[in-house]
Amino acid sequence: MAELLRMPEVAAGATSAVLSQWPLTVGSSFSTGDVIAIIETDKAVVDVEAEADGTLVHIVAADGQEVAIGDPIALIAGPGETVDDVDATLASLGVTGGEAAPAPACDTPSGQPAESTAQAPVEPSPAASVTEGPSVPHGRLFASPIARRLAKEAGLALEQISGTGPNGRIRRRDVEAAIASGPAAPTARAATAPSPATTGAAAEFVDTPHSRLRKVIATRLVESKTTAPHFYLRGSARVDRLMALRAEINEGEELRVSVNDLVIKAVAAAHTRVPAMNVIWTADALRQFSGVDIAVAIATDTGLVTPVLRGVQDLSIRQIAEATKDFATRARSGGLKQNELEGGSTSVTNLGMFGTEDFDAIINPPHSSILAVGAAKKQPVVLGEGIEVGSVMKVSLSVDHRPIDGATAAEWMKEITTLLENPAKILV
Repeated sequence: MAELLRMPEVAAGATSAVLSQWPLTVGSSFSTGDVIAIIETDKAVVDVEAEADGTLVHIVAADGQEVAIGDPIALIAGPGETVDDVDATLASLGVTGGEAAPAPACDTPSGQPAESTAQAPVEPSPAASVTEGPSVPHGRLFASPIARRLAKEAGLALEQISGTGPNGRIRRRDVEAAIASGPAAPTARAATAPSPATTGAAAEFVDTPHSRLRKVIATRLVESKTTAPHFYLRGSARVDRLMALRAEINEGEELRVSVNDLVIKAVAAAHTRVPAMNVIWTADALRQFSGVDIAVAIATDTGLVTPVLRGVQDLSIRQIAEATKDFATRARSGGLKQNELEGGSTSVTNLGMFGTEDFDAIINPPHSSILAVGAAKKQPVVLGEGIEVGSVMKVSLSVDHRPIDGATAAEWMKEITTLLENPAKILV
């Protein structure tokens, strides 16, 4: 019997998601576990797998369409089953409105956001009448959903991008080439006014619309600061041995281990030594974890994402380095999976590569803590009765006071600084 396939809730609290791609065409059969749709959340690309064998009868939501959680995206039926009157069947299931044209299947690299082959029409913006750009046949532009998203996030008008696809369709590579070729055109014109010094007029400005990811980040940060009572502990560690260990590990190796990889391993070891830190607060209970899952903050052009490393206490330094490098690559191309962004009890965020020495971070819900890592700087260090120059790293721990007391966090801070100063201990 035909039934509706609905947009699943792939992320806790999500109200909608974007139908990124249909790997199947209408009439195609699928088996249990096959990927029948690819959807995009604010932070990740998610494969929707079939729960049973069946046939794709009709597509309700086209590529690039944003759909509310629970709304229909397709009509499916049993294996070999046909539906004579699709419209009548949809109507009987409560679906009305226009039909969405199916998109042909398209092979894409694993883990990468799929670029639809559907030529979705894009109406020209008012900028088209005042800005020269590529010719637009019949006043319409065609662009893949991911190309439109990238252009919007970069502040580029589609009318200014030359499409290399069929019929001038703008593809992802076209947007990336446009971004690389020069500064983006503003999405809104600056307000022009006489000099504020002479007239008191407001300064010029440009409004850039918020991206979906930026809105989610803002919402979660406000949620964290207003619901989780933060307190902060600061520590410093002499990391000459840590730097020497990293240099020794990297000697002659193609895969480079970063300081952050070593810090992540140290955090896992500290959580193992102070298990009372490996918890989160829930509405009904204090949840204690047996393994240590750690989120790693990664900056992208569209915002911060925090994929989670699983079972870090059992990973080698090289395995951590491989995983974090893979996360960084896929985070910047939009290829992270939703399940990779969920779980864990703590996060690590590092601004040391920018020269920042000390900062506080906001906890990433539902985690109970986050460690902010600064740059290792040469400075005088007191050793006995003397003073010598050493590399010192400052760290700041933000803690949710609901599941964790100050004494517990202080014990953990003592452990992490000891481990950073004696890095051989994190390898055992």
